[in-house]
Amino acid sequence: MAMKEIVQPAPPQTWKLTLAYDGTDFAGWQIQPGELTVQGHLQAALGRISGESPLPQGSGRTDAGVHALAQVASFLLHAPIPADNLLRALNRTLPGSIRVLEAKTVRSTFHARHSAVAKTYEYRIFRDRLCPPFLARYVHHCIWPLDPAKLDRAAADLIGQQDFFSFAATDPDQNPAQNPNQSPGESPAQPPRTSVRAIHSSAWEHQNTRSGELLIYRVRGNGFLHHMVRNLVGTMLEIGRGQFPADAIPQILAAHSRSAAGPTAPARGLFLHSVEYDGADTAESDDSKPDRVPNND
Repeated sequence: MAMKEIVQPAPPQTWKLTLAYDGTDFAGWQIQPGELTVQGHLQAALGRISGESPLPQGSGRTDAGVHALAQVASFLLHAPIPADNLLRALNRTLPGSIRVLEAKTVRSTFHARHSAVAKTYEYRIFRDRLCPPFLARYVHHCIWPLDPAKLDRAAADLIGQQDFFSFAATDPDQNPAQNPNQSPGESPAQPPRTSVRAIHSSAWEHQNTRSGELLIYRVRGNGFLHHMVRNLVGTMLEIGRGQFPADAIPQILAAHSRSAAGPTAPARGLFLHSVEYDGADTAESDDSKPDRVPNND
């Protein structure tokens, strides 16, 4: 009797998605019981499209109410779906507040969080007395007088590799001293946690728009602690309005205490602007190249 040939299943492909979303109506990125989350919607959409339900790993866990211009997610899929088809299917299945901007297969070594080398966040503040209703979900409405020179100095004082413990969340469920690419709850076998971060650029920008004056803070670094950007913004606003001295940032950093810094700015003004990776990690996977030549060495 002839032996039946055993067909081996195709190996899974590693996918990289770039997404934009309005975080107003979500309890953040991470799946939570009984809550609407971006990760939960994405996992459910992948299940409906492919019959598989991988848990997409995000480059970071944006909090409730925080938006993304270019969040990155990675996951494995066995289903041989062309990238353009997956992109269209996801955008038909996901709610309108979540859009997939790009879908591609990448090398198996890629991980949206662990492979990230830098992130940029943006915080938007509306300065005119009356905030238009169509902007209210995406800005912190702040009308008190602010000294631009003090804001600029405070932002510049944040640049460099420093210990940002004073700007970390005090939430007991979120350890403020963690690696740039390590999430709360990961195995203690991971490298030692630290609240040291390298901030590559930190600056305020003034924009005059048809709706009114916008004040935008943009910060780029190798990683950020929980609530760190919102705590930086809240502290700098206090400096700008004269509640803290203009040279307060070095003293706040040295204090190594959350109580030394200012309040946490509202989530609605914060956007994950972009995530950067090494080009080798995000290169197109070999399996997705149509003219791949076998290597017989």
